[in-house]
Amino acid sequence: MALPNLLLIAVFTYVPLFNNLYYSTLNWTLGSASATVVGLENYVTFFTSADAGRVLGTTAVFTAATVGGSMVLGLLVALALNSKVRGTTFARSAVFAPYVLSGVGVGLVWLFIFDPGYGVLAWILRGLGQQSPQWINDPELSLVMVIIVYVWKNLGYCAVVFLAGLQSLPQDVMEAASLDGASSFRRFVSMSLPLLSPTTFFLLITTMLSSLQAFDLIRIMTPLGSGTSTLIYEAYLQAFGAYNRAGYSAAISVVLFVILLVITVLQLRFVEKKVHYS
Repeated sequence: MALPNLLLIAVFTYVPLFNNLYYSTLNWTLGSASATVVGLENYVTFFTSADAGRVLGTTAVFTAATVGGSMVLGLLVALALNSKVRGTTFARSAVFAPYVLSGVGVGLVWLFIFDPGYGVLAWILRGLGQQSPQWINDPELSLVMVIIVYVWKNLGYCAVVFLAGLQSLPQDVMEAASLDGASSFRRFVSMSLPLLSPTTFFLLITTMLSSLQAFDLIRIMTPLGSGTSTLIYEAYLQAFGAYNRAGYSAAISVVLFVILLVITVLQLRFVEKKVHYS
C-alpha cells in the first residue's frame, strides 16, 4: 500500500536531489548542450568568494529575525486569542488569513505600502512632515522590509499552533496553581511555557526550515536581491539571472541542503531533550 507513495517520493524528491549533487560538480552554463566535470571547484569558488560571507550572513539574519519574530508575536497573539471574549472566532480567522494568501499577492500589496514615492506609508509620513525611508533602494532597509512582511504573513500560523497548545494545557493544574495564589504571569512562566515546549519545538523546526527556503516574497519585493540574497535566492539568481551558472547554482543549493540537514539533526538531538511531553 505504501509502494505508490514511496515511488512518488523517490521520483520527485530523491532523483532530483542526487541529480543536483551531480550537477554541482559541473561547469555548466544553463542551456548549453555540454558541461565539464570540475569536481568540488564550484564549492571552493563559493566559499572563497567575497559573496559567501554576505549571502550566509543575510541568510542567518533573515532566518533568526523571521523565526524569532513569528514565534514571539505568534505566542502573544495566541494568548490574546485564548481569552474568552466576544469576536475571538473572527479574530482567529483574520490572524490566520495572511498565512494562506499567495506570497506573490502579499508581496505586491506590501510593495505598494512601502514604495517611497507613492506608497501608503510614504503618504502617511508626508502628512506628518517626514520623508519616507528608501525601503526598496537601500539594501539594509530592503532586508528589514522583507523581514517585516514575512513575519506578518507567518505569525498567524504560529499563533494558531500556539493557541492549540494553550487550549490543550491541563486546566486542573492551572486552577490549582491559581488557588495557591500564583499570579497570571507566574502561571505563564512557570507552568504554561514548560508545558508548551512540544509546541515550541515543533514550531522552531517548521518555521526555521520555512524561513531558510523563503523565496516568493524576496523575489517579488526585491527582484535583484539587493541586500536580500539568501542562499536559496542566490542559487536562483546564479542559475536564472544574468549568469546562467547552473553548476554553481547547484552547489549553492547543496550547501543550503546541508545546512537544513544539520540544523534539523541538532534540533532533534539536543533541543528535544529540553521538551516536556507530560
